[in-house]
Amino acid sequence: MNSSIQTKAVFTTAFIFLLLLADQALKLWVKTSFRLGEDHEIFSWFHLLFVENNGMAFGMEIGRKFFLTLFRILASGLLVWYLVRCIRRNRAWLTLVCLAMILAGAVGNIIDCVFYGVWFDYAGWFNGRVVDMLYFPLIHGTFWNWLPWVGGEDFIFFSPVFNFADACITTGVFLILIFDRHIFDSEPQEAAASVHERP
Repeated sequence: MNSSIQTKAVFTTAFIFLLLLADQALKLWVKTSFRLGEDHEIFSWFHLLFVENNGMAFGMEIGRKFFLTLFRILASGLLVWYLVRCIRRNRAWLTLVCLAMILAGAVGNIIDCVFYGVWFDYAGWFNGRVVDMLYFPLIHGTFWNWLPWVGGEDFIFFSPVFNFADACITTGVFLILIFDRHIFDSEPQEAAASVHERP
């Protein structure tokens, strides 16, 4: 293993653990210090609002809890495999950072699902609820009356409550889509370089 690959492996591992530590520290603080539904306004556009959900990112719920947790674990395992593959192929730093953010976010929510029910004595293994607390009610308004179904109703943008792990996943995916469109290119950097150097 050359020094560049080793440096990327160490950095990526440390970065994942740092993100996981931040995610779990925030969740445990909120879980042990707030009452469910408790809302603390930091700014008019940013609140700490303690809610829990059984589903996926931003409070969505899909399927039965146990199978959703197993799916998350399997998906994270595939992501670990792909991240290791990218490190061994000496892929770009941005690629590794994006994948590390997605993996850390996924594992952070898996920890909630697998352990929180037992740790806090409200459910069995794999049936814990994900702790959410970040709430950004950026815009308050009312739909125009002429709009069908929702005309005249109040709305808030952005209304979903999420957590640090969700933010990591979303940011990682966003950066991949915007800045790293070749992330799924199977050709390693070293192979590509050797092809260009041939006479």
